Amino acid sequence: MPAPHAHLADAFAQLPPNLPAPVDDGAARHLPGTRLPAVVLPSTAGPAVDLSTLDRAVVFVYPMTGTPGVPLPDGWDAFPGARGCTAEVCSMRDHLAELRDAGAGEVLGLSGQAAADQRAAAERLHVPYPLLSDAEGRATRMLRLPTFELGGRTYLRRLTLVVRDGVVSHVFHPVFPPGTHADEVLAWLRTHEDAAAGPPSA
Repeated sequence: MPAPHAHLADAFAQLPPNLPAPVDDGAARHLPGTRLPAVVLPSTAGPAVDLSTLDRAVVFVYPMTGTPGVPLPDGWDAFPGARGCTAEVCSMRDHLAELRDAGAGEVLGLSGQAAADQRAAAERLHVPYPLLSDAEGRATRMLRLPTFELGGRTYLRRLTLVVRDGVVSHVFHPVFPPGTHADEVLAWLRTHEDAAAGPPSA
């Protein structure tokens, strides 16, 4: 299915070849079965979102969307799993209706970027779903989300949470390649939708 907003994607949506793939080091294995905390995060789609109120949702976590005209941090492309946030955001955008039809409920993106940066990305990429800002790291700490260090800064590692009744039912980690991750989530939802409301799976 061709991307309806392909002409709007900026240069960061095009991924370079031979990106290193991240490996599963077990850093997200504690998340299935975890109840989302009562943390309120700024949202690009209106009022702030209390994570504990999410009922049926897909929350994809990513390091940082690039900004046109601003160089990426040194070593970004060489760090496994860092590059591809814009491609992932656009992929979720282009498959949003299908994800909702498959039972995703809400679709939300979450990163440690400032709320202003999230708003700029949402406007530039025409993102119709909320992008949440955890710039203060409250959700990161309470959920013990995996992170990485690069250039003296801390970034969230890429993963996706399937949430049912406020509890993490399934975790995708690692996520690669990010530009087709929406297809992966969609395939899982279509196969596991009944099970998603039941016991958590790794």
